[in-house]
Amino acid sequence: MQKPLSEQGRKSRNTIDDVASIAIFLAAFGAAWQVVYLAGVFPVQSLPSPISVAQSFADLSTEGSLGMGILVTMGRLAAGFAISVAIGGAVGLAMVRFRDFGKTMSSFSVGLQSFPSIAWVPFTILLIGFNDFGILFVMVISSVFSVMMSTYSGIRNIPPIYMRAARNMGANGSVLFRQVMIPAATPTLIIGLRQAWSFAWHALVGAEILISLVGLGHILSVGRELGNMGWIMATMIVIFVIGMVVDRIVFYKLEERIRSRWGLNQHAE
Repeated sequence: MQKPLSEQGRKSRNTIDDVASIAIFLAAFGAAWQVVYLAGVFPVQSLPSPISVAQSFADLSTEGSLGMGILVTMGRLAAGFAISVAIGGAVGLAMVRFRDFGKTMSSFSVGLQSFPSIAWVPFTILLIGFNDFGILFVMVISSVFSVMMSTYSGIRNIPPIYMRAARNMGANGSVLFRQVMIPAATPTLIIGLRQAWSFAWHALVGAEILISLVGLGHILSVGRELGNMGWIMATMIVIFVIGMVVDRIVFYKLEERIRSRWGLNQHAE
């Protein structure tokens, strides 16, 4: 009879399975790319070979522009996302506290949340200019409403029985908020943060293409102007990898830890 795996064993097996799945996907993608390239479906200038893109990646890395672009872009992302979480969380709590404000702001937020982030760029250029503050503005305005709505919805949708039970046991004020309301709303908050991160990432790259003189978006813009598809595809791969790594390492692990703590994970025996 096979013994059940320990918690550490399950984590190790899940990590190995994740790495294997990603490796298989990348291998299949690279093979399909090479087949399309050899078949000559697209001109070489439009679709370079994987080897040519790897060489472009090496060139960008050697000259330092790729490393600098990653550092600048990630710094902007961290700053903009932190601002979005702070503002969105504070306004979301205010929406819960003041019902009329919450009703009005929720409808307003849903409309702006569906607004394309790239549409804010011309407005930002005229209002703020070609600088980092303009890029941060585009990021924040594109992601803050997701945090705001997840905070508002997560706390409002807490089952009333949780609140009544906590009050009957003497919890109130800050204790009720910290020990009952925040933990109960955490799954919704995590989903909102994950969505806000995605919106911020999309908005950042789009804003860098049109506003910035440094960053991954700027490399894409230069590659377009020079007609260098190798630079463009190499940078796109870096953007994809960064997005995937952050999602898997930060948000997915955080969500799994919360689910495990509350006994929501189901493991095959």
